[in-house]
Amino acid sequence: MPLATSFLQDDDFIAVLYIIAFSLFIYGLMGLTGPKTAVRGNRIAAVGMAIAVIATFLIPGIGNWGLIILGIAIGTAVGVPAARQVRMTAMPQMVALFNGVGGGAIALIAWSEFRHTNGYADQATYIAIFSLFSAIIGSVSFWGSNIAFGKLQEILPGRPISIGRAQQFVNLALLAVAVACAVAIVAGSDNELLMIVLLLASAALGNLIVLPIGGADMPVVISLLNAFTGLSAAAAGISLNNTALIVAGMIVGASGSILTNLMAQAMNRSIPSIVAGGFGGVVTTGGGGDDGDKTVRSTSASDAAVQMAYASQVVIVPGYGMAVAQAQHAVREMTKLLEDKGVEVKFAIHPVAGRMPGHMNVLLAEADVPYDQLKEMDDINGDFPRTDVSLVIGANDVTNPDARNRPDSPIYGMPILNVDESRSVIVLKRSMSSGFAGIDNPLFYLDNTAMLFGDAKSSVSEITEELKAL
Repeated sequence: MPLATSFLQDDDFIAVLYIIAFSLFIYGLMGLTGPKTAVRGNRIAAVGMAIAVIATFLIPGIGNWGLIILGIAIGTAVGVPAARQVRMTAMPQMVALFNGVGGGAIALIAWSEFRHTNGYADQATYIAIFSLFSAIIGSVSFWGSNIAFGKLQEILPGRPISIGRAQQFVNLALLAVAVACAVAIVAGSDNELLMIVLLLASAALGNLIVLPIGGADMPVVISLLNAFTGLSAAAAGISLNNTALIVAGMIVGASGSILTNLMAQAMNRSIPSIVAGGFGGVVTTGGGGDDGDKTVRSTSASDAAVQMAYASQVVIVPGYGMAVAQAQHAVREMTKLLEDKGVEVKFAIHPVAGRMPGHMNVLLAEADVPYDQLKEMDDINGDFPRTDVSLVIGANDVTNPDARNRPDSPIYGMPILNVDESRSVIVLKRSMSSGFAGIDNPLFYLDNTAMLFGDAKSSVSEITEELKAL
């Protein structure tokens, strides 16, 4: 038996398994480019992760299998039910939380390696450097993700929370403390107090980086922290000489960085300005002229149904309000009726609509909306002047004309969906409350806009019933 199974612990065999694993990671990631292939992509990547775990088990002297299996069992028992039961409206919070757990695990691994090697004694210098780097970045990601979770879950206020002008100075001081501890450890100190101070300073830095960031920027923050977790995992992989961890971490870090940059561009913001915080959450008025010009015109479900039934083209603009109301299935039923009446229906998707990248795409895919009906902002904006009715469902900041017309607006320059150029706009909202950015939306007061107040799902269902009667 030892001769028959000895090849399983051969370094070359384990390396082949790792190559297969990260090849499946990459192939699975390719599947995430569209809703039709996303489920398959996730499953392929999951198979790759299973192979990577098995390969790690085969490494000679890996450790106590019993404890490892117990940890996997506990994680599975917590993670699977949580993922199955979470509502789509809470999915961004779960993404932030799970991402943070990854960063926290990397930080704990670095601390464990410090203790196991007596302060990296007799270890190559690069191992200590990468391990400590992963400890700092992983800890920042863990604590920052917890703050993002708290803001999205409304446990913490969505508004920026800062200490004023001293904010960036304190952040730099905390980073300097963490780096100084790392330098002392690399120089040969095995004092565990240094490692604890490093982790505490990084934890405080993670909290203080995200607290001043308002709710409007949370999608970008989640993506940025996801990239941090990937980088920390890759660094840990280098220090542990684990190929799969290096490749998986770099994939997450690179894709997260690219996504963060794309989302920042979609908001016409720089990443440093987002990290600096102070934007969103404080309600301001403005837009639409003087207060005397702010006349809101209400409509009814029957009027909305008539307008859309006799339209040539209807563009539906989903936002977080649709997610809150779980209205995607009702919207799909409504679009089928419109299409049966010969109306061309399209969905306009803004890159930062909702609370996480792709939030609206996932919701609509869940309701079996054909992927070719989902149009990105750059593809759909040219269609609005030819659109008879734009139906805005719970979207706010991403349709605000101030971003295009008002230089003193906090969101001026942010690319938006030009729904105001449609012949008619119907906005479904519970109230006149502002969006994540905390600013008023003059779209609501335009002559071609009508407001249909109420729960989005109920309003869409009422429109659907009226369409059936026409």
